Amino acid sequence: MKRDYAVIGLGRFGGSICQELNQEGMQVLAIDKDEDKVNEFKNIASHAVIADSTDEATLRELGIKNIDHVIVAIGDNIQASILTTVVLTDLDIKKITVKAQNDYHEKILNRIGAHQVVHPERDMGKRIAHNIISNNILDYLELSDDHSIVEVKAGERMRGKTLVDLDIRANYGCNVVAIKRDKEINVSPAADDVLKEGDILIIIGADKDISRFEKHLVIDQG
Repeated sequence: MKRDYAVIGLGRFGGSICQELNQEGMQVLAIDKDEDKVNEFKNIASHAVIADSTDEATLRELGIKNIDHVIVAIGDNIQASILTTVVLTDLDIKKITVKAQNDYHEKILNRIGAHQVVHPERDMGKRIAHNIISNNILDYLELSDDHSIVEVKAGERMRGKTLVDLDIRANYGCNVVAIKRDKEINVSPAADDVLKEGDILIIIGADKDISRFEKHLVIDQG
């Protein structure tokens, strides 16, 4: 079902969301106070307007109440981010996602009614750090403050072994939820499946357990 989105703040983060939503065929209302940024997105978003998002009357005129999901991607102006979130909460927007600058900003956003708070720089930093540690760590997604899901290439110490041999759950407290091999994905890997070169394991678990798993089995020792 096609949904309507609004993105407030057209910096690097907000702009990339606009582009992705547009590519997925979604209706996107792009809003920013900067005329140059708005002009940049006139041919990308469904509608791009210059507006002050802290002004409730302005947002009402733009029909923001008809939007399913509003993303507040305002950059360094924490006050504008908070005031915009307050306005959106007062307007009973179904889903409000807000970019936070820091943990204190996140606490305030949660208290005033944001449905989802994201830390794009921090989260991307974690993903990059894991990838820097080893080329075998392909992706890293934070599920909560202390649980994550990670995609890893089968390292030297895993190849030719079965899941029983590795006993990842017992040894590291993590669960193998799927194995990708070429274009196939096995969402119920058998205990006696033998891991081959190029296999990608999708692992879920507590961060401390994933870290132990990575150090012992994923990071190739040079």
